[in-house]
Amino acid sequence: MSEQKKCRCAWLDATKPDYVLYHDLEWGVPVYDDQTLFEFITLESAQAGLSWYTILKKRQGYKNAFANFNVDKVALFTQDDVERLMLDENIVRNRLKINATINNAKQFIDIQKEFGSFSAYQWQFVDNKPIVNNLNYTEETPAITKESTAFAKDLKKRGFKFLGPTTVYAHMQACGMVNDHSNDCFRKEEIIKAFCGE
Repeated sequence: MSEQKKCRCAWLDATKPDYVLYHDLEWGVPVYDDQTLFEFITLESAQAGLSWYTILKKRQGYKNAFANFNVDKVALFTQDDVERLMLDENIVRNRLKINATINNAKQFIDIQKEFGSFSAYQWQFVDNKPIVNNLNYTEETPAITKESTAFAKDLKKRGFKFLGPTTVYAHMQACGMVNDHSNDCFRKEEIIKAFCGE
């Protein structure tokens, strides 16, 4: 099947090649690597109130600004780093969100110490197996679920910021805890076959 004829999720703006690549290669693919999970947590918390594409375009800027998403390094950022980042045009210059990322890095490390990895902690909220939703239209895609609510509630209890149930659900979609590709999207079955053994 040609690239042009592949059916993709209706929410995707197919005129943006970088968005298409993100959809085709990353969105909904199960992630178990802690550094990648910290990246996704950071980007999703930065996205609150903005479009995902705005953050996607700044992804490299975030990578540069936040030590290649090395959680141990970010946890050691100081107020001087916050002031430096407030001048960085390649990220969203929101003081609360920048401070939240540094705070979240510290909480992320605490979870790693408790569970052995953030991945082990995160995946327990879906019983360690991706949830495959039956979606025919974009309008059917939920904004929050009982799983994202429980996940977000636990993160909040542990001191995380800018990660409410809606943002957490977007994170769950991004890192494959749920497969929300629409039924007619070519990626849905590809991901199921690659990661669910079907």
